[in-house]
Amino acid sequence: MKIRKKYLFYILAFTSSIIAALVSAVDATISSIVITDPWIFSLSCFLVGIIISLAISLLLSIPVKGYSLGSKIIDPSFKRLRLLKREEIKYHLLAGMGNAVLTIGYLSLLSILGDPSVVLPFSQIVILYLLALESITEKNMPTLTEIQSSVTVTFGAILGSISLTGEINIESLAIVFLIINPAWCVFSIYQRKLKLMRINGRRNDAINIRFWNVVFACIFTAILVLLHDFLMNTTYLTAGIAASINHFKWVSLTMGLTFFSYVFYIRALGIGKASITQAVRASTVFFTIPFSLLIAHLNIIPPFSTDPVMILLKFIGIVLVVLGIVSFALTLVKAYIFITAKTGIPIEETLEKIWDIPGVTSVAVTTGQYDFIVKIRTRTLVKGYERIIRRLEGIEGIKDYKWQSILKEWEEI
Repeated sequence: MKIRKKYLFYILAFTSSIIAALVSAVDATISSIVITDPWIFSLSCFLVGIIISLAISLLLSIPVKGYSLGSKIIDPSFKRLRLLKREEIKYHLLAGMGNAVLTIGYLSLLSILGDPSVVLPFSQIVILYLLALESITEKNMPTLTEIQSSVTVTFGAILGSISLTGEINIESLAIVFLIINPAWCVFSIYQRKLKLMRINGRRNDAINIRFWNVVFACIFTAILVLLHDFLMNTTYLTAGIAASINHFKWVSLTMGLTFFSYVFYIRALGIGKASITQAVRASTVFFTIPFSLLIAHLNIIPPFSTDPVMILLKFIGIVLVVLGIVSFALTLVKAYIFITAKTGIPIEETLEKIWDIPGVTSVAVTTGQYDFIVKIRTRTLVKGYERIIRRLEGIEGIKDYKWQSILKEWEEI
């Protein structure tokens, strides 16, 4: 089955958001009545997570009519669970470290605040971190439209979290800004790099990426817990192992749901920038509200305030997030440029100059009528078009070119 690439991106991101919202409610329940210490909960998550992720990955590796079950229902790039390639390891180390720190920070914040609908919005400030990091590490710097839309989504998410009856203390803010957001930033950037890699001639798949991320995150979490035990004279390592055995069903539930949430998120990262994917995924903030109402009704977390002003602020926050996401959807422009090169000028020299143009995502050297086929991605058609055309006209090795905008683009689900 084929679907337009733009639609697939939003389906993946929103599906990940809905599952993540459910996961946050399960996590809030576990941290309130089952495993109350965030260090113990974090370690048990990854210990159980390896078992659950392995079981799901092996199940999805079962061949069905020549294709794996996972390739049919989750990721067409997935063939079977496999060992890592050497070039993947450095990215998995960084992403695993980011996930370990992120999980400990997230569960610590959840243990302080209790309500997932308050915890998640403040972590959406990571969108701004991602924009800043992409400006440094990626060739295509964020456009003004991307920055404007990201800021709109970020502050809409924060506004939607405001509670007139609660408070955010300094400790929780420090966890968000100094632990959760930097760790999530590292995690997202390197998960995206892994998804964009080609392994054995195929695009890397989200299922293998997720499984191995859990493995590396478990190793780093165990190291951090051991360090905490050594410095603070605690016994969290043995307690975490015991909790993973005693509360296996509860932790299995959250890690099973988390597996699919992150698989869809990783697939979305392979289509859009990390900052844009995170901006769309910020809708998690509002999907958590009904789940928070449910667990509040069950007296697992404190009841919600029904103050009209708070409800109005949450509604304004929802509107801002929706406007930001719609802005992302409407301003994206993709195009192909077909280029004929001049004779007597080295192809490699022309290729390097084309690749240096901001907005260029791929360049192919071809035989036939055209020498280069260049794919462009920008969010401002007029200014983006003019900037790219000026750069093309300044390249000595280009004889002629044709710009063809992409109206629709399809991809296997």
